[in-house]
Amino acid sequence: MNIVILAAGQGKRMHSALPKVLHTLAGKPLLRHVIDAAQALQPTRICIVRGHGGEAVRAAMSELGLTWVVQEQQLGTGHAVLQALPYLDPTRATLILYGDVPLTRAATLQRLREVFVAENSALALLTAQLAQPQGYGRIVRDHAGHVQRIVEEKDATDAERQITEINTGILLADTAALLRWLPTLSNQNVQGEYYLTDIVALAVRDGLQISSTQPQDAWETEGVNSPAQLAALERIHQRNLAAALLDQGVRLCDPARIDVRGELICGQDVAIDANCLFEGRVELADGVEIGPNCVLKDVKVGAGTRIAAFSHLESATIGQQAVIGPYARLRPGTVLGDEVHIGNFVEVKNSSIASQSKANHLAYVGDATVGQRVNIGAGTITCNYDGANKHRTVIEDDVFIGSDTQLVAPVTIHKGATLGAGTTLTKDAAADTLTVSRARQVAVTGWKRPVKPNKASKPESS
Repeated sequence: MNIVILAAGQGKRMHSALPKVLHTLAGKPLLRHVIDAAQALQPTRICIVRGHGGEAVRAAMSELGLTWVVQEQQLGTGHAVLQALPYLDPTRATLILYGDVPLTRAATLQRLREVFVAENSALALLTAQLAQPQGYGRIVRDHAGHVQRIVEEKDATDAERQITEINTGILLADTAALLRWLPTLSNQNVQGEYYLTDIVALAVRDGLQISSTQPQDAWETEGVNSPAQLAALERIHQRNLAAALLDQGVRLCDPARIDVRGELICGQDVAIDANCLFEGRVELADGVEIGPNCVLKDVKVGAGTRIAAFSHLESATIGQQAVIGPYARLRPGTVLGDEVHIGNFVEVKNSSIASQSKANHLAYVGDATVGQRVNIGAGTITCNYDGANKHRTVIEDDVFIGSDTQLVAPVTIHKGATLGAGTTLTKDAAADTLTVSRARQVAVTGWKRPVKPNKASKPESS
């Protein structure tokens, strides 16, 4: 089938320069959620009708191979679909979706297609029952239950406004029929727009079959028109993601305090504490424990590893049985082996640290290759940047680095070397040797510490 996604609205109530469909839900643009659901149906073509901020919208989705159509003036949904008609296969049915309705399940859209085919329909509507239908168009049926028309709330009578079955806007139509109907639409209504919903009355006039189905959950068809609505859908989506994790056996301290903005893949016996944020693709192997208030972005964590509170990890790979944090930061390019310890206020960037090595306190390891069983003392830093270029530090196996040490790259500390505390290393350190670089300690006898003048002893001014 063809799929048309309407994404031309300005979104004035968002109070933002960003086009409404590019606002994000769970870290992904609203429009991308809709496109993903559409692609799951394997359509013949996906056509996006763009308008306000259209170039930015197209640029954000440029890699997806979509068909783009411009609606120069926003004259209503019927007018928007009319712009897409020349690009559609008339022998295929056309599904109409909306770029600001992000949570519709692909399974719901598939059910709509099945109803359309099974009942040999010219038109299939996705409707919903709402206890408070204010603001929505109503489905008007005859006494036999057949759909007769859709009336927008602004055009509805008092009796019609009591109807609780609403139009979601999502529909599947015979494309050849759309070619007949859309050019005949009128804008003689309160809003002066060409309503796509008016095709229902035209289908009734033509004596064609109209079918309908409803989503499993009403929130599947809720749209975003304001920051408040976006925030409400974010909470619904995160609640659903948390429920899915719980069903998989993940232990969540508080399902209401987890945010997944991408893909979170968990093994068995994974435990996640409160207020954790996962972005991009995050993989947690069996038995991983994530402490509270952690941020993980594009991270792969090996089995049995524990990440303590307030740690921030990005584009890193961590081996098994490692201990990270609290207050650790792993920046892009970090690769940690098994049983590595990265402690509080330690930052690692673009470095590999082999198994059983540790940097437990207040260190910076950047652009470094660290071997096995290395001890990096508190206050140690790799001086990797000379103001113009980055240089690499190599620390071989079984090295012991004392506290408050500066490693001025490029430099190599060979296997088994020991660096005394306070060393500034500018040349390679020999294997199995103690290297010390510090000023000789001197005791000065008779030295007096300066004292502040006694204000009481100052002479008075004349």
